[in-house]
Amino acid sequence: MFQRRLQFFRSVLYLCDLFMVAACWLAAYYVRFFAPVFPVTKGVPDLELYLALMALVLVVFAVVLQAIGLYRRPWARITQVIWPVFQVATLGVTIAIAITWFLKPYDFSRLVFVHFFVFIIVAMLAYRPLLRNIWSRLAPGYANERVLIVGVEDLGRLVAGKIRKQPVLGLTLAGFLTCTPSKVGSEVDGLPVLGMYSEIQQAIAKHQIHVVIVALPLSAHDRIVQVMNDVAEEMVDVQVVPDLYRYISLRGTVEEFDGLPIIGLRSTPLEGWNRVLKRTVDILGSLMGIVLLGPLMLALALGVKLSSPGPVLYRQKRMGLDGRLFDMLKFRSMRVDAEDDCGPVWACQDDPRRTKLGAFMRRTSLDELPQFFNALKGDMSLVGPRPERPEFISDFKSKVPRYMLRHKMKAGITGWAQINGWRGNTSLERRIEHDLYYIENWSLALDFKIMALTLVRGFVNPHAY
Repeated sequence: MFQRRLQFFRSVLYLCDLFMVAACWLAAYYVRFFAPVFPVTKGVPDLELYLALMALVLVVFAVVLQAIGLYRRPWARITQVIWPVFQVATLGVTIAIAITWFLKPYDFSRLVFVHFFVFIIVAMLAYRPLLRNIWSRLAPGYANERVLIVGVEDLGRLVAGKIRKQPVLGLTLAGFLTCTPSKVGSEVDGLPVLGMYSEIQQAIAKHQIHVVIVALPLSAHDRIVQVMNDVAEEMVDVQVVPDLYRYISLRGTVEEFDGLPIIGLRSTPLEGWNRVLKRTVDILGSLMGIVLLGPLMLALALGVKLSSPGPVLYRQKRMGLDGRLFDMLKFRSMRVDAEDDCGPVWACQDDPRRTKLGAFMRRTSLDELPQFFNALKGDMSLVGPRPERPEFISDFKSKVPRYMLRHKMKAGITGWAQINGWRGNTSLERRIEHDLYYIENWSLALDFKIMALTLVRGFVNPHAY
């Protein structure tokens, strides 16, 4: 019920965005040629040419709008969608301009694209509050549906809070039922406690309930049978929320398998086509990195060989996807005997074990460049949680909750934690928090964002030593 209603609103929002794309394209054409800021010197082109291109622009934006993930949180505040809308406009207009290169000899006005870029950002941000206002008043087909929550403990309160955050559902919270007589007549989180579980039929009739949500703790499992029997003949929708949310550790799922409902407490986002797409990006990206950075890598390899005795590459055991070990490649930045006396330890500031060239490579992260070959081979990905040494993991997993869950995603050359400054000798807890955020919110758009931010601020870091 809930997902269907959210998906309906997402569809409406998506269609409205496409309508805005078409309207802004026509507005850009009109402003450029009939209310110009800059003089028109080559005459007014036929509208039919721009209508034909508009069809291509709509196709481009139909894909880009979904790829950027603009509808993941359809009820997000304006401040939360400014960056996604800017990404949509930038990527969509860039692709549209690239398409026009194949439409020679006709030269479409670049100023139309400039106007369109500005208009689409303003329009998509401006109409969203209006749509939310209209939707909250109308909520087509769902207006004034009243909800009764059976259970006033943590789970019931959690359900109430989440419904309040999604006004697109068109649901009105009527109150709770409880098993504690002393709570009847009181308020919990601003909602009245209407009665006991056994009074559910009277509550449905008195308060004109349309939806009953059973949100009982596992300790009250036996009461679910009583509640379900009491509502068996009532004309209400019945939803059951299992008390398993506290055990969900990573991307919990609910699915149906051959008529059997299955609740997943942890899963990886890389299944099916997601796995294929991410692997394709890794192969193409690592090949591009090897070709473009090949001369630099050759120069660094020569520098390592000439500056200190020992091999050019340093192979180090790291833990990757599903706990599998692999040899991660780096340019050697320390003496060959760096760990003979101290054993495996993290590098420290002004580490005396570094070579002169190694100190420079570590500060600029250039020692990590050979990992493009790890990504090409499939041991690593371009983006993901940074891999750690097994010697450290045995200690970390006992100190940091959910530490091992980061291995549900392939290790990356760069990652969400790294571009946010959590690398080197920084808070391990904050790093894991960012790694798990990345896994739970993974998308190709997020990968591209991380790669772009890596180019801007990911190489040099005060904690890179």
